[in-house]
This record gives sequence, C-alpha cells and structure tokens, in this order.
Amino acid sequence: MQTIPRRISLPLYTQVLIAVACGALLGTIFGQEPYWGGLRNEQLGKLGLYVVTLLKTLAIPLIFFAILDALIRASLPFRQVSKLLIICFVNVSVAMMIGLLLMNTWQPGLAWVGHVDELLHYAPSAKPSGDQLATVQAGAQSPLEYLASYIPRTIMAPFSSNNIIGVVLLALALGMTLRRLRSHADDEGRAVHAFARAIERVYGWLVQILGWIILAVPLAVFGVVAQVVGKSGIGVFFVLWIFLAAMLAGLAIHGLVYYPLVAWLVGKKSPKVYLGQGADAIMTAMSCNSSLATVPVTLRCLDRMHVSPQSARLAACIGTNLNNDGVTLYEAMAALFLAQALGFDLQMANQLLIVVASIIAGAGVAGIPEAGLIVLPLVLSAAGLPAPIIVAAIPIIMTVDWIIARARSGLNVMSDMLVAILLDRGR
Repeated sequence: MQTIPRRISLPLYTQVLIAVACGALLGTIFGQEPYWGGLRNEQLGKLGLYVVTLLKTLAIPLIFFAILDALIRASLPFRQVSKLLIICFVNVSVAMMIGLLLMNTWQPGLAWVGHVDELLHYAPSAKPSGDQLATVQAGAQSPLEYLASYIPRTIMAPFSSNNIIGVVLLALALGMTLRRLRSHADDEGRAVHAFARAIERVYGWLVQILGWIILAVPLAVFGVVAQVVGKSGIGVFFVLWIFLAAMLAGLAIHGLVYYPLVAWLVGKKSPKVYLGQGADAIMTAMSCNSSLATVPVTLRCLDRMHVSPQSARLAACIGTNLNNDGVTLYEAMAALFLAQALGFDLQMANQLLIVVASIIAGAGVAGIPEAGLIVLPLVLSAAGLPAPIIVAAIPIIMTVDWIIARARSGLNVMSDMLVAILLDRGR
C-alpha cells in the first residue's frame, strides 16, 4: 500500500532564519549588480516592503473586529471581571514603568545614531525631515489635550488615518452597545444575534487572510536582507545586538524580578514554587511561541501550585486575552528605541501616548497569530514616526524578532500564572 507523503511545515522563525541566510548570501555575492533576468536586490527589497504594507493595512480592521467579537461573546460575573481587570492593569502599568525607566536611563537607541542610514539605506525617503522632527518634539499641547486629539471626530476617520486608539474606542462603544441589546428577546435581540454571527465570520476571514500574509513574511525578510546587505555589507547586522539586548532586558526584569516578587510577597508562592512549578508552561510557550496554545500546560502547572481550578481557568482561559504584558512592553520599548535612534526628543506626553497605544493594542490583538508583528506598525505610528521609516525598519527588526517573540510568549504565560495566584489569594 502506497503511503501519502506527509507535508512538512517549518515554524515561522525557522523560515525567517533561512530567509536571512539566503538574503545575506545573495546580497554578498551580487551587491547592487543585476543578476537573473536583470533583477536587482533593490527590486527585491521593494517587493519585501509590500508585505509590511499589507500587514499595516490589515491591522486596523483586524483589531476592530477582534474586540467586537470578544465583547459580544464574553460572559463573566461583574465582580470577577473587575478584580481581573485591576490585577491586569497593575501588572501592565508596572511593565510600562520598567520600559520607560529603562529606555530613558539607558537610552539604547542612541547606539543606532549614525547607523540608521546604513540600516535604512535602501529607503532614502525614510529619513525624517526637520518639519517632522519639530512636529514630534513639540510640547505645546498638554498630555490630556494630546490624548484627546486621538478621539475620533467621525466614525470613519480612525480607519482612514490608522488611529488605533480611536478604532479601539469605537469598537468598545459598539461592542458594549451590541452586548446590551443582545439580551433582548424581541426582534431587535434576534437582529443583534445575526449581526454577532456576521462579526464572528468576518473576524474569521480576517484571521485567515492574516495567515496568508504571514506566509509571505519570510519572502519579505529575504528581499529586504538581500537589499540591505547588497548596499551596506554583512556588517550592517552587527548593530542589531543592542536592540535585541534592550528588548530582552526589559522583558527579563519584568518576568524574572517583578513577577516572582509579587507572587511571593502577595500571592504567598515562593520563587521556587512559582518558577519551578511553572517552568513547563514557560518553556512550552517559548518553544511554540503562543500563550494560547500553552493554556492546557498552564492549567496543569497552576494545579501543581495548588491554585483553585476556578481562579486558574479565569486567568489562563479568559484573562489571557488581557495578560499581554510581553507584547505591550515590547511595542512601547521598540517605539522609543527607534525614536531615539532617529533623534526624536520625545516629551513625556508623547511617551505616555505610546504607552496607551501599546496597552490598548496589546489587549486588542489577543489571540491573533503573530500579534506583536501586527501591532508594531500602529504603535510606531502613534510614536509619530514617519510612514517610510516604519515600513523600512520593520523587516530589519524581523531578523531578531523571532527571539524576542519567544520571550514575549513566555512572559505572557508568567503573567497568566501570576494573575491566577493573585485571584486565588483574594478569594
């Protein structure tokens, strides 16, 4: 009997690594010279940037429908939800404080000053003008006025301007309204049920389209790497280590210092119990790069810590949609890093706006594959970075993002376990 060969699917990070190696080899061999069919590395680089543009285009509707779908279908008692929200808010606030403190004291982005032209040499239009720098550095508005400027003036304005804060506010308002109307048993309630099913279906379609775009990410990385190495040489990637070190440092401080300390002092679980009994879930999340896929292992680890099943399920199955400290911390730190590298002297109001955008986006993309990749362009836009800079920088960041992504997933699972411990402690 003839057996059908099994399809072998390589993980995304493996595909990205292969793309980096092949792109670097092609750039080293041919440089800026034409090769097969007159094709140049510069043209490959432009094709690669189109994938990033597609991701940015899809992000806004994806986040909008993800929030609507979650709000309409969720069903939780008010007391438990309020307690969960408070714990998650405290955790993510501490994460943002760590990120801001690290980025403003260390200022690792300054190490890229003078190297940005090398990294973005293939996109000369990406270099910010004096007017753009002045716009970002302007401190004429108060923090409240600056945040208020992101409140949408019309319903469609946030979608056309990629205003993530405005989109989330609209999604929350519409989702809460539909949730309230859904409880009615009359024709209005039935219409809302039908509308909810339509939202769920559209959200499923968008996630499927996202999966198709992600399949092209390795090709984008291949083209951009070939372009960068072809113009600036293989040494251009040696400046990436400071970005990787800064991101991992922020994640490590939050995950290995704050979480164990709170679990010990407040949750009465020693670091030996919290980290030792939770190691399986942490390592599983880092290996599969998904906190949602790790939920069964997380529940088993929480059972070993003698956390009640009710608290464990609430934190790991439902709260995981809010416990995205890894994503939010990374987005904010990456935005501040690039702003420093480009010479943007961000006022605290601007930095707080980045924090708000990161928190909102992190909660909005819960459960979406490659969430960090989807959100990053929008957070960078909130930081005031020019669109050409965003499109040009992200493929470069992708070359080390697979490492950071695994640390983010591990941190998200650690957050799930900490929330479960704190919920159980206060029962």
